[in-house]
Amino acid sequence: MRRIDTEIAEVMLLEPKVFGDERGFFLESYNARTFAEIGLNRSFVQDNHSRSVRNVLRGLHYQLQQPQCKLVRVVAGAIWDVAVDIRRGSPTFGRHVAAELTAENRRMLWIPEGFAHGFVVLSDVADVLYRVTDFYAPECERTILWNDPELAIPWPLRDKAILSARDSQGVPLRDAELFGYHEEE
Repeated sequence: MRRIDTEIAEVMLLEPKVFGDERGFFLESYNARTFAEIGLNRSFVQDNHSRSVRNVLRGLHYQLQQPQCKLVRVVAGAIWDVAVDIRRGSPTFGRHVAAELTAENRRMLWIPEGFAHGFVVLSDVADVLYRVTDFYAPECERTILWNDPELAIPWPLRDKAILSARDSQGVPLRDAELFGYHEEE
């Protein structure tokens, strides 16, 4: 597993070793020992799978209580995946990291607690798998407005975003309930 650092140290792109031949390919998308070696010694409790069509935009989601770290990957199609630092007092507060995740590049994005997450589908259809470190708790979930001008996220949309009712009613960052920031010792 190759760790690729991003502009925000806590958010990482991960590139698995892929073993391929004329039959296809094999990769380890998760191995506890390997993840611990690159500094991600976390346990996962739930796997999620979503399928969406082009221009579906999901996010920006987070759970204030029971925060979830996410390991996001695409097994069919392509997405533009975004993590926004929502830790008040963090030196990177309000900044985002984005990466194109595709079935072909097989990259994964690691999103820790304290970040809101969203993605937009770039292909006709995309299947997104994500592992999380805590259980889904709808009563704890919050949504930040995906197109908040203060965040200035340059979503690569070809047409109008297709949103759920919840996502279209997200709140601006300035009105959102946020995480505190504690510098690691």
